Amino acid sequence: MKPSVKISAVCGLLLSTSAAYAQAPSPSAQAPSLENMAQLIAQGKYLAAAGDCSGCHTIESGQVYGGGRAFATPFGTLYSTNISSDKQHGIGKYSYQQFVDAVRNGVAPKGNLYPAMPYASYHRINDHDMQALYAYFMQTKPATQPNRENGIGFPFNIRMGLKVWNLVAFDKATFRPSADKSPLWNRGKYLVQGLGHCGECHTPRNFMMATEQDHALEGAVVNYLNAPNITAKHLTQTHWTFHDLAQFLKTGQSSKGTAFDDMYIVEKHSLTHLNDHDIAAITSYLLDQSQPSQHVELQPTLTSLAASQFDTTLPGYGTYMNKCSGCHGQSGQGIPNVAPALKDNATIGNSNIFNTVAVLNNGIKRQSYSQEQSYYAMPAYKDSLDNQQMADLITYLQKSFSTQMTTTTVKQVADIKKQLAND
Repeated sequence: MKPSVKISAVCGLLLSTSAAYAQAPSPSAQAPSLENMAQLIAQGKYLAAAGDCSGCHTIESGQVYGGGRAFATPFGTLYSTNISSDKQHGIGKYSYQQFVDAVRNGVAPKGNLYPAMPYASYHRINDHDMQALYAYFMQTKPATQPNRENGIGFPFNIRMGLKVWNLVAFDKATFRPSADKSPLWNRGKYLVQGLGHCGECHTPRNFMMATEQDHALEGAVVNYLNAPNITAKHLTQTHWTFHDLAQFLKTGQSSKGTAFDDMYIVEKHSLTHLNDHDIAAITSYLLDQSQPSQHVELQPTLTSLAASQFDTTLPGYGTYMNKCSGCHGQSGQGIPNVAPALKDNATIGNSNIFNTVAVLNNGIKRQSYSQEQSYYAMPAYKDSLDNQQMADLITYLQKSFSTQMTTTTVKQVADIKKQLAND
């Protein structure tokens, strides 16, 4: 649920001192047995999808796991590394112990990793899953793609300082099942807190850029968008049902809206590859609910809307009809493989209008899961709608397609645009 995604953690860059602090070695890890290797590799492939490894370590024009995805940070640009089995550019020479140290502890053979690699979450991965992941990555197709030099300037390029961050901000939490919860719920907890590393984007950070665990999953601004509050309390208050959330996770689309931007990458490369049991587990944990007894159909559906009467006197009505209705429909019903429905859309219905402004301002790139499920690109309106027009449009969207009855002000729009320009 990373993505955004995984800018997550630019974190330790704040501590750039070159003082050497001892890094506690990991306990000796037992490499996977050669027995049942095919089964272990298959499991590792599935787990790599659950961890969204290709989403961060594969670029559109590059080789699978070849790295090169850029992550903009306040300190410069980080690039994901080659994690294929290539022995020159990738991790093909890693021993199992080195693999464990890198994934769980952020310590690679060449030095400390920046916490954009979410090892603070991956530290919760259990031994069996670590063995499966290692077995899988050691047999991936070698990517001959060289690693890119990070655009991090002095003194933040001194990785020794990351030892200090690890000492102070990395709590090395392990996974602990909750005895009073069901196996399904605990499976969801393991996936959300560990492999899925949802908190890396959806949890706010403190002055050291470490996640604030007292406010886990309460939302944070990442990569020009608000990774929303996904706590059980908030999801329930905003009327996410078990069916809607499970369908959204499995397909990237539900009656509450569609995934976009960094969440689209997470959906396409990770969540859509999970089996229904794990989707139900994640849903159960996030909503803090048991799985419904009836079968949950996890296929994308189109919101069906009867023609509605909207307040055509609202100032934003004309802008909607001119700019939006061609794709989203006059009644906000959406068009398959073109644009999602806006009726009951979670982004539109959120009292926090940050993402609505960001989407209108910056647009959305074309998104495609398959020939049967894709969405056109949405244009950016930052140059064609002024702050008043955008405020009026948001007011119209909320009052027509959600339960929000507030009026968006020019100042609200201007403040968010300023924040988007400064991030």
